[in-house]
Amino acid sequence: MMFTNDKPIFQQMADRLCDEILAGTYKDDDRIPSVREYAVALEVNANTAVKAYELLARDNIIYNRRGMGYFVTAGAREQILQERRKAFLEKTLPEVFRQMRLLGLGLGDVSQAWEKQA
Repeated sequence: MMFTNDKPIFQQMADRLCDEILAGTYKDDDRIPSVREYAVALEVNANTAVKAYELLARDNIIYNRRGMGYFVTAGAREQILQERRKAFLEKTLPEVFRQMRLLGLGLGDVSQAWEKQA
């Protein structure tokens, strides 16, 4: 995984796990990799992975079964979708619209780019 400088690594790791839940890699009540396994897979310090898992547990995306590991909380996918959609509409999209105005782009241009992407 390539990390960026725009936010802490543990948050990027948490985002990636959320991406994997959204993609269906992990479903409700599925076991996710252990902290150590995930740290090794992403080549980060185990303490960083612990912080990512603690963040996700605090947000009720995952839960810990003592002695068994971490599992995806029922309804986590929908929760992630709602939070990300809200963030996209309130933060990302206004900046996209601002850039479109500055560059003289319209919805038709975006639609064409969308069709090429798909």
